[in-house]
Amino acid sequence: MPAIASLDEPTLLVRRIAATFADPFMVDNATVNFGVGVGIAVAPNDGDGADDLMRRADRALYRAKEAGRSSVRFFEPEMDSLIERRAVIESALRLAIPSDQIVPYFQPLVSLDTNQIIGFEALARWESESLGSVPPDVFIRIAEETGLINALGDQLFRRACCEVKNWPTGFVLAFNISPVQLRDPTLGLRLLCILGQSCLSPRQLEIEITETALVDNLAMAQTTIDQLRHAGVRIALDDFGTGYATLSQLLSFHLDKIKIDRSFVSSLEKSEEGRVIVRAILGLANGFGLTTTAEGIEDTAQLNYLKANGCAEGQGYLFSKAIPAEDIPTLLKLSPSGVAVARRAGPIN
Repeated sequence: MPAIASLDEPTLLVRRIAATFADPFMVDNATVNFGVGVGIAVAPNDGDGADDLMRRADRALYRAKEAGRSSVRFFEPEMDSLIERRAVIESALRLAIPSDQIVPYFQPLVSLDTNQIIGFEALARWESESLGSVPPDVFIRIAEETGLINALGDQLFRRACCEVKNWPTGFVLAFNISPVQLRDPTLGLRLLCILGQSCLSPRQLEIEITETALVDNLAMAQTTIDQLRHAGVRIALDDFGTGYATLSQLLSFHLDKIKIDRSFVSSLEKSEEGRVIVRAILGLANGFGLTTTAEGIEDTAQLNYLKANGCAEGQGYLFSKAIPAEDIPTLLKLSPSGVAVARRAGPIN
């Protein structure tokens, strides 16, 4: 756009572009909805040459994609430093995966009926010598974008399976699968192969898949889930209520468990609406014979409310944060018949 008078002009153009995609398209008799991500750079502040402007518009586009469907971002100077930081993390990640620098930590899964630990969820942690502690949401996203997620997932899963041998018999290992991993048709067979090599019973494994992953890859998800369930692996729907799956889609996968997202648990003390949502989820799960796990339990008031309304399992800082494998024996010795509950208490009306 030459000689613009103000930023209102490119903004209006973006709105017109987005409007052309507002209505669904018909593709081979199927209705398809599209979103539009737009990145904008403006001369001369963002650069004088075409190469600089295109590069910075692309960086703005990258941030627009992160924000979700039909988003627009103008270039900002800090975007350059963010992209440079991302490049450094990606380079370190390519070395960290084969050298086993990224390790599984384990957060207890607790039976709310007995207060006993019944298993652990494996969560990726990376303490880099050069970068320090890199948050999982940062390096996992980069792994997904660069095609490294399968190597990372396999490495973490293999290591987590090895640790299960040191746990009491019958403890469950819960392991998360990313939406990108679910696009790979070999995923189910790879997981079962690693299970066989580790001599871990499939019945001790619980694979967690998000609603978003199911909706994005319905056919592939069905194939992978069928392979795993046929072998005896349990399937849990993670972050329930935060995605876009319909009830009929969820039921078609024959899930074993739904996990109530931490955002709903944290809302229990804030609003009646939050309590209604949680009761509805628990009632739905009970009606279809599904086990429920509440994530992010941080105090006894939340715990008591969930127990009173039929939630079967829980995890969160009230019980324990995610810990390295070598700390699990100590945790089990400290609470051989249950887990310590020592945060603030109070009623939830």
